Amino acid sequence: MVEKRLGVAIAGPDAGTILARIDKAESLGVSAVWLTTGGAGLDGLTILGAAAAQTESILLGTSIIPTYPRHPVAVAQQVQVIAQLAPGRFRLGVGPSHRPTIDGMFGMDFGAPLTNLREYLQVIKPLLQDGSVEFEGQQYRARAALTSPVDVPVMASALRSASFELCGAEADGAISWVCPPQYLRDVALPAIAAGAKRAGRPAPPLVAHVPVCVHEDPDEVREAVRAQAAMYPRLRLYQRMFAAAGYPEALDGAWSDAMIEGVVASGDESSVGGRVRGLFEMGATEVLASLILAGPDQEASLDRALRLLGKVRPEE
Repeated sequence: MVEKRLGVAIAGPDAGTILARIDKAESLGVSAVWLTTGGAGLDGLTILGAAAAQTESILLGTSIIPTYPRHPVAVAQQVQVIAQLAPGRFRLGVGPSHRPTIDGMFGMDFGAPLTNLREYLQVIKPLLQDGSVEFEGQQYRARAALTSPVDVPVMASALRSASFELCGAEADGAISWVCPPQYLRDVALPAIAAGAKRAGRPAPPLVAHVPVCVHEDPDEVREAVRAQAAMYPRLRLYQRMFAAAGYPEALDGAWSDAMIEGVVASGDESSVGGRVRGLFEMGATEVLASLILAGPDQEASLDRALRLLGKVRPEE
């Protein structure tokens, strides 16, 4: 049986702050930390290389590394370092990201993102896990070998049914983001199962990546969500996901109060703990919490959330 786990996405203004927060999460009993690499921001794999050398037991992961700007063989070079410094503790999460980033920032064609993700997985998984790859597809070519394989699960981001089905067929796990629980239950999990069945393999786990805000004032929670996660209802793919989940107002390009209530696990410790455990009961194998910091003292908000996430147990 796959172990159920609660992890947290760590962010910060600089590498030193992020590393200190990873240390704090480990000391508070958080079982896994994840870093996101986006745009021209800090590189998650580089920071996790440093974290691997200074932590002892906490799991490390990326959610996500964008695929288009980095050839999978180049990513495998970095991953080997982390895997050697923290054996059995690293999970790689990859995904195509979004058109505004890939096209607008990098000037790269965002065409056929599912093909891109499928081929990326078909290169990097055998290279890491078997030690070699020979592949020629529509978007990638690769012929490479490692000194020895490394123990690294390769997960992928998913938002709509086709990407969840792709994860079921090709990845070691599917990582969602801001998907309401009913959407994960009714769309994501069946699609993962269908993809796995088509590929003749067991269904991989679902990592439910959700915003978490341990704060009792609902007005301040809504203000924080709209400030810290404003972009997602503006993106077409997310708008369609929200609409399919029962929130057609997402097509207006902003968070409604109902969307925030449906997506964000917020409130006091008891309320947030209950929402998190509800995701496990719904079928998630792992919950990945991205912290929404609310109130005048954001460092205190961060500390409160980390302390809670270090105590919540899926089986309670």
